[in-house]
Amino acid sequence: MKRWLKSNDSASDEANEKSSTSKVKRRKFCNEYLAFGFTSTNLNGEERPQCVICYEVLSNESMKPAKLRRHLETKHQDLREKSKSFFQIKASELERSKKTMMKTATGTNNENAVLASYQVSLLVAKSGKPHTIAEELILPCAKIMVSAMLGDKASKELDIISLSNSTVKSRIDEMSGNVKEQLILNVKASPFYALQLDESTDISNDANLLAYVRYEHNDGINEDLLFCMPLPSHTTGEAIFEVLNKFMSTHEIPWDKCVAVSTDGARAMTGTRIGLQARVKKMNPSIVWHHCCIHREALAAKNMPEKLKTVLDDIVQVVNFIKARPLNSRIFGMICEEMGSIHKQLLLHAEVRWLSRGKVVSRVFELRDEIRIFFLKNSVGGANKHADKFNDFGWLSMAAYLADIFNALNELNLGLQGRDNNIFQVEDKIETMLKKIDLWTNRTIKQNYNHFPTLAAFLESSGEATLSTQVQDEMIKHLRTLRSSFRNYFPVPDKNKTWIVDPFNTDVTDIIGLTTVQENQLIEISCDSALKRTFKEFSLSSFWLNVKKDYKEISEEALKHLLLFSTTYLCEKAFSALVYTKNKYRNRLHVESDLRLQLNSNINPNITNLVAKKQHQPSH
Repeated sequence: MKRWLKSNDSASDEANEKSSTSKVKRRKFCNEYLAFGFTSTNLNGEERPQCVICYEVLSNESMKPAKLRRHLETKHQDLREKSKSFFQIKASELERSKKTMMKTATGTNNENAVLASYQVSLLVAKSGKPHTIAEELILPCAKIMVSAMLGDKASKELDIISLSNSTVKSRIDEMSGNVKEQLILNVKASPFYALQLDESTDISNDANLLAYVRYEHNDGINEDLLFCMPLPSHTTGEAIFEVLNKFMSTHEIPWDKCVAVSTDGARAMTGTRIGLQARVKKMNPSIVWHHCCIHREALAAKNMPEKLKTVLDDIVQVVNFIKARPLNSRIFGMICEEMGSIHKQLLLHAEVRWLSRGKVVSRVFELRDEIRIFFLKNSVGGANKHADKFNDFGWLSMAAYLADIFNALNELNLGLQGRDNNIFQVEDKIETMLKKIDLWTNRTIKQNYNHFPTLAAFLESSGEATLSTQVQDEMIKHLRTLRSSFRNYFPVPDKNKTWIVDPFNTDVTDIIGLTTVQENQLIEISCDSALKRTFKEFSLSSFWLNVKKDYKEISEEALKHLLLFSTTYLCEKAFSALVYTKNKYRNRLHVESDLRLQLNSNINPNITNLVAKKQHQPSH
């Protein structure tokens, strides 16, 4: 009974507490309070008094005449005698200021939303990702992060940012157009410029012409993507020239300022009668036509004696045999794993990939024991003949040599790649390679194979001190063929241009083609001890740009040669970006705008100006 009474009493107490809580009085504003200088405002769903003089907001409990009067008399003593109409005017001013602040805040938020839309679109373009990723992934992720860190109210503010597929595409096109406009102005302002051109086919079988331009701007040499335009039908020299010349004439870029054009060795590009070269030189006969050094290096490395070519073909057949069937590939992977090999798979060979041969041969030679075991366990489809090769000392010796020589050529190829190589640096690297080949030939004749690390290690592991005469003769023959081929594609450097690389140790009387003014200026530079001390601190282009103010004519002559693109590396790199951006899922994309923002690093879009031109409307 007592237990029931206690529980009943506690229930009664809870009911009384709820009753008292529910009876909390919420005061309402009365117009008479305006006489004390107060109007009302709503804060978190609660009506509260706000002073029209100092704009202070009091609690709901303070909405009493005595408390409001006390605020007026203590904080605004000089206004306590003012009439109600005076406070009415102040209340109107407060209301107008509130509306102005709301409009300003809304306008600022909308402007920031447009700015954010441009900035996110720029990141999407630079990443090469689909435009839909902004609305489908980036915005939801941003809202989740903001909600977690700042709360749901701040997260909802992101809803006004427009990131739809069409909006992102529009923003990218506008920013690309802005960058293109800046680039063309810079090129037209430069005293000279050089072009790099290449043509390739994308996933939709559309032929695209890519052009890079190198020009002088702000005391530096810049290089940027000039355009990526489709070729309507054929890829002949005539069709390529029509697209190129139309762009140049439309944007009023003068051919007279073009000093050099670099392309690959395709006939449509290099043809001297009906090719692009012939048509461009009609516009400016003084243009220097340059064949990409990387393509020339790849062509020079192709020539090899028949027996070495047979070994290379055998290696490719072995790789294809194992990689052609998934079952063979899995079995080979298991063998490699059982033997503790670092690598578990072979690499496929592709002629269009410059570094392919070296990597393929090195991997096959590295896994030669695993390959031999694979063929012994799987003696079907001509596997026995492949297994025999991996037991042949002479064949393995030639494979080891090929691995070493191709690795050396790969190092040269990588050295020719990059943005900063000028023609003189390329010539130095080629001459270095030729001297190495001479050394390797002499060492091989003397049966010294230390310059071929893979071959030397193989001989040591096999317990053999030297190679057979047949294999050695093949190596010597190949090295001599390689040297001859390199010299054929890379003639002896023109000594008449050495003054550009070293103006302080050049005899001006030996130089042909300079004007009298240029000769005098070169003599002055060569005798300037202050310039000589600082010469090594600058790159070649930076040095000649720095002395241009005092020695304009000779500097411009030097810069003409330094502007030339030594390779088509930038176009090749741009085509890789094009293939990634315009893939089978986006095969209808007009890719130029995305590529321009993705590849141009010297010019940034003027987003502030683009935002200022927009009518800032929130996203729905």
